[in-house]
Amino acid sequence: MKVSNFILLFCFFAFVSCKLEEKKSETKKEKPNVILIMVDDQGYGDIAALGNQHIKTPNIDALHDSSTRFTQFHVAPTCAPTRAALMTGHHPNRTGVWHTVNGRSLILERETTMAHVFKDNGYATGIFGKWHLGDNYPFRPGDKGFDEVLVHGGGGIEQTTDYWDNDYFDDTYWHNGTLKQYEGFCTDVWFENAKKYINTNKDKPFFCYLSTNAAHTPYFVDDKYSNPYKDNEDVPNAAFYGLIANVDENIGKLVSYLKSMDLMDNTILIFTTDNGTSAGAQIEKGGDRLDGFIAKGYNAGMRGIKASMYEGGHRVPLFVHWKDGGISVGKDINELTAHYDVLPTLVELCDLEIKEDLNFDGRSLVPLMNGDNEAFKERMIVVNSQRIEVPEPWRRTALMKANWRLINGEELYDLNTDPEQRTNIAEQHPDKMVELKKEYDAWWDEIAPSYKDQPYIIIGHTAENPLTLYSHDWHTNAVASPWHQRHIRSGYIDNGYWLLRVNESGTYNLKLRRWPEETGFALNAEAPIRPAIPGTSVRASKVGQVLHIKEAKISIQDIELSQVVDPNKEFVEFTVALEKGETKLQTWFTLDTKEVLGAYYVTVEKI
Repeated sequence: MKVSNFILLFCFFAFVSCKLEEKKSETKKEKPNVILIMVDDQGYGDIAALGNQHIKTPNIDALHDSSTRFTQFHVAPTCAPTRAALMTGHHPNRTGVWHTVNGRSLILERETTMAHVFKDNGYATGIFGKWHLGDNYPFRPGDKGFDEVLVHGGGGIEQTTDYWDNDYFDDTYWHNGTLKQYEGFCTDVWFENAKKYINTNKDKPFFCYLSTNAAHTPYFVDDKYSNPYKDNEDVPNAAFYGLIANVDENIGKLVSYLKSMDLMDNTILIFTTDNGTSAGAQIEKGGDRLDGFIAKGYNAGMRGIKASMYEGGHRVPLFVHWKDGGISVGKDINELTAHYDVLPTLVELCDLEIKEDLNFDGRSLVPLMNGDNEAFKERMIVVNSQRIEVPEPWRRTALMKANWRLINGEELYDLNTDPEQRTNIAEQHPDKMVELKKEYDAWWDEIAPSYKDQPYIIIGHTAENPLTLYSHDWHTNAVASPWHQRHIRSGYIDNGYWLLRVNESGTYNLKLRRWPEETGFALNAEAPIRPAIPGTSVRASKVGQVLHIKEAKISIQDIELSQVVDPNKEFVEFTVALEKGETKLQTWFTLDTKEVLGAYYVTVEKI
């Protein structure tokens, strides 16, 4: 071949290759980005655009005005179950997450998450804020499809799995598996680092899960956000509104940033919350603390608050905005929708490929957006609050179908005539009771077999060795294990066991602790007060109580060992030979009073 011909041929192939790369790049840019904002404990009524005359949420209102709004969007009555459904498209009971503690906030290993799906379709994946689906392998966000991870521990800052003495300001968080201290207020940290992540990944499609711990307890916030709501007799909790005001401010900054980066138009921006309000409405005196009628604050005319099976516990806002997709005009959709619908909706909107065996409990909401609501007319949705080891039929349950609400299998309400659910009309509608119970029974029979699947924390795996087990995840018959640092400080008397899977047979070292490792405190130490922060609502903690521990004991596989405690050491140490397989670990600290409790923290290492 002549040199000139070779050069021409080379140039031709180079030109074609460049064009293919350009086409590939254009295709990437055509895929919409996705930002999913999940605010904690903000109820339907905690937004000005939804009727609250006492709160100011200008940026959330602006998003509301340019979004498709789902006015009958229902989630679980508490946070971890909602997050499990959102991430998987499955009913939370199917994912193993039906509680917020006691080992039942750990998402089953077999579950495919939204992050997995986006990652498999070429998206960058990042989470910022609250995860609450497990703090050990294989449940952590980095194990479940997220490339970039910046989170606190557990279900909220100050909980047992969170870094000791975090208080919302200048805290220490997990960044890609490593503890790192950040300057600033927690919500600001989540949003600012999300923007850095977006900037890094702006040239390819990204999925950003912005999941704030605000406005969950403790209600810690700078006074400049809560001051406008103080001394207002119509506001039940000024700091709670202040937390929402800060979230709103950050949403405004995020939207401005997206516009400045020319990313707003082709970004699907979703706003929602994880359960009913925790402090934006106050139950009337003498009423049930969760399920009663509202006496103060604003709850959009609904009965009940967070954790209630009545509407106020699980009906929340859902706004979806995507200009390039034609979703940018204020529009209300009133059909019944639920938390597990979000993932199938995003699969359709983003034209994502999914594995054939990935069957959702939810369904895409795109037909509703396009005006086709026929398939949703006869829809039935069940939400429940199963805060026990194994779910029970009808336990704190709401069955919803059209305007009907069947509560606990006993109370029937028609929201068309009784939106506040004041009058039980079960006796007047026996046929409807039979019909709805039959639907529930069929649902229960289908989902109940999944309850046998267990969430095993894996020890001895290279993904996390050593690891720390937390009393937050004890399996116990108690209503709640020591899930908060205030319980650790007070010397909460309780015990439970961890479900473990030994990844490899071998020798394991177990260190039983009364205080978390980062404190360096001895077993008999008195933890100092965490001080208040002037100019904020951060209050001082209590002094950590001294526990005079005399003896320690462990039980795992067929091994039981005990020893006398040296109270001046940080931990009690055991070395055991374990076989590969599933097991339980339980620990005991015996006090000088003869009282017995479990070790709140256990470090496990394969050596």
